[in-house]
Amino acid sequence: MVRFINQEVEEKANEILVSAEEEFNIEKLQLVEAEKKKIRQEYERKEKQVQVRKKIEYSMQLNASRIKVLQAQDDVVNSMKDVAGKDLLNVSQHHHQYKHLLKDLIVQSLLRLKEPSVLLRCRKDDYHLVESVLHSAKEEYAEKANVYPPEIIVDQDVYLPPAPHHHNAHGSFCSGGVVLASRDGKIVFENSLDARLDVVFRKKLPEYTHINRMNEIELSLFLETEQS
Repeated sequence: MVRFINQEVEEKANEILVSAEEEFNIEKLQLVEAEKKKIRQEYERKEKQVQVRKKIEYSMQLNASRIKVLQAQDDVVNSMKDVAGKDLLNVSQHHHQYKHLLKDLIVQSLLRLKEPSVLLRCRKDDYHLVESVLHSAKEEYAEKANVYPPEIIVDQDVYLPPAPHHHNAHGSFCSGGVVLASRDGKIVFENSLDARLDVVFRKKLPEYTHINRMNEIELSLFLETEQS
């Protein structure tokens, strides 16, 4: 009887040990899985932080590069304009060619204004050249516009600024050309050489913008490659 009881006790004890070990293993597995999940979540969080930092750094690099491209473009455009502006100063030195140019500028201005009477302003140094081409300019305009020759009054009280020189290097200047206005002053057409130069560069701006945009795209692709 005692042996039977001892055997039952041992079997019960073994069952308890097996059950306890199973519960321990299950709990241990749950704890391990929970820790693994925490580690994965922490890794994903840090990975996202790294990706965000990369995007921020990439954006900063791209913006800095865009600023450099824009600055370089602006420097090139200004340099080209400065060179062209200096070349304009030589135009009025060739009197025969400049005389014909003044006539063409006056005719073009008249065609734009289409006024029967206009006020003309020029540089003081160009006054006599302008006077010498007024008649032919009026006749040419009248023929092209099919109207009577207009009245052109050359302003002898107010002149356009003189050509730039070392005495007025930072003051207003004019490289040549004319400015015409209606008699009431409501319509003004600036046809000076400097104004025409500004028009040319404004027309070229879309080309410069297109070139700049292409440079940005190439730079963006390069930086994306570097980031990957």
